[in-house]
Amino acid sequence: MLDIHIDADACPVKEETFRVALRYGLKVFLVTNGPLRLPAEGNVELVVVPGSFDAADDWIAERIGAADICVTADIPLAKRCLDKGAAVVGPNGREFTNANIGPALAARAMMQDLREIARAEGGPANLGGPPPFSKQDRSRFLQSLDLIVTRLRRASTR
Repeated sequence: MLDIHIDADACPVKEETFRVALRYGLKVFLVTNGPLRLPAEGNVELVVVPGSFDAADDWIAERIGAADICVTADIPLAKRCLDKGAAVVGPNGREFTNANIGPALAARAMMQDLREIARAEGGPANLGGPPPFSKQDRSRFLQSLDLIVTRLRRASTR
């Protein structure tokens, strides 16, 4: 069974994910640290996970399966899901794969190190971040999610 797990706390593409899931008849797990509004239609289950910020990540990583999809911008969570054989797509439409997750983790670690060095030297800890979320990101996300769903559905019928 193909399910979609959304790392929902800061996800800007929840509504888009709901639409794709409704079109294909997929279940969505909306995993968050606090209550969120559910869509009026579709098979969406709200999972409120109290505790640390990583509690939602842990819930997803423990339950996601090889035929599932995770929607997240969290690179360590993406790696955990890939390790279980799941497909992973970021809100900007970038699909995380076994081929690109290593460099993504390395870049994340390097930026963390640079922030810590800047803090230790009394400089600004904010060294910038990703560009603002755009309409093009939203469009790329919809296209990527649709392609991933189609690919996984085809693979499951073979």
